[in-house]
Amino acid sequence: MKTINPYSLKDIKTYKYHTKGEIKSILESAESCFNEWKLKDLNHRVNLLDNVADTLNENIEKYSKLITEEMGKPISESRAEIEKCIFLCDFYKTNATLLLSDEIIETDAQESFISYDPLGVILAIMPWNYPFWQVMRFAIPTLTAGNTALLKHASNVSGCALIIQEVFEQSGYPKGCFQTLLVEHENIEDIIGHDIVKAVSLTGSEKAGKHISQIAGKHLKKTVLELGGSNSCIVLNDADLTKHLQTMVKARMQNTGQSCIAAKRFIVVDSIYEEFLERFTEAVRELKSGNPIDEDTEIGVLARTDLADLLEEQVNKSIEQGANVHYGNFKDKTYFEPTILTNVTSEMPVFKDETFGPVAAIIKVKNKDEAYKTASQSKFGLGTMIFTKDTEDARKHISQIEDGAFFINELVKSDPRLPFGGTKKSGYGRELSKEGILEFVNKKTVFIKH
Repeated sequence: MKTINPYSLKDIKTYKYHTKGEIKSILESAESCFNEWKLKDLNHRVNLLDNVADTLNENIEKYSKLITEEMGKPISESRAEIEKCIFLCDFYKTNATLLLSDEIIETDAQESFISYDPLGVILAIMPWNYPFWQVMRFAIPTLTAGNTALLKHASNVSGCALIIQEVFEQSGYPKGCFQTLLVEHENIEDIIGHDIVKAVSLTGSEKAGKHISQIAGKHLKKTVLELGGSNSCIVLNDADLTKHLQTMVKARMQNTGQSCIAAKRFIVVDSIYEEFLERFTEAVRELKSGNPIDEDTEIGVLARTDLADLLEEQVNKSIEQGANVHYGNFKDKTYFEPTILTNVTSEMPVFKDETFGPVAAIIKVKNKDEAYKTASQSKFGLGTMIFTKDTEDARKHISQIEDGAFFINELVKSDPRLPFGGTKKSGYGRELSKEGILEFVNKKTVFIKH
């Protein structure tokens, strides 16, 4: 298993897959550790979060460089990713004790309450696009709740996967508490089916979500799925473009467009369409493409050549169906130029499918009502963003949008303080906040009469 720098296309390192015997040993180690870890005082588990934050902070340049080398993210964004992981640690350090405390329920008992007990060994299957953040937002609350964790990371970020295990071990977590599995896809079914594994968290594609949930369902094991998205960015006629245009550009182009919650469909009301298109295009044109290790690079490369090929195919099919290339549409190996397509309709791949790269699909609509209706025409349901000065009117449409997030005058983003997840083909379950730390616990009813 090789990791390859997507910018230079040079090999970084070769890794050996774990043997069946090694997998068995890792599983047993996770279970053995859980039996002791779950009994540790919650304060002990919470206090270790300071150590994780310190380890991340002390090694921020090393970890950021590794992220950029393995998946091509601009180095400034890699650094921001590690900083966000530190913020995550700080949030749960402050709040985990309260979030996991028994919930008292008044009944006819002398005492009755809900106790939140850890489930056991949890398997995480994680993607490459935010190789530290995606793992940490699962691991920090899951371990703090008293579970132990196994990570099957994307193979192209195997270096990050092993470093994350090292982060926890260096921060004082016991051996077996968090372990990385270097395994092929065919091993996953056996691992999920193993009695030691109690639940699965997956962040990935719709296809992967269906496959993993089917396997887990066969064994009656819980899953949390954070899948693809085709988020709408609704631009109403009173949107303040001077104030919010850069936010809209960032919503599409951050991480070189490789984000499930990126704005992928820009639904723009007719009366502001020409002004929006002109200003949006100018801002996209000014983005600096280059070597992702350079500090001033804003657009790097896609993580693999096959991902660039798929994006090119989606764009070409949309052009065949009548979309116009307003700007960009140049590809060279893993580089895909920031691209703007107009005259986009709901039957085109760039509207109905997830585009994982710096391609913005622009849809012109007559009015506000058509904008909200068009936004809802998606099999995905991660998030929607609305730009308008009339925030009170936007609030009235919250229940009209089925998505897991509704952001007014801001890009959709994950935040440790808020639950994160989707609806429809974007998955189910929640990460982060209170909801995230309670996903992998047994909500146990306790009823006491004297």
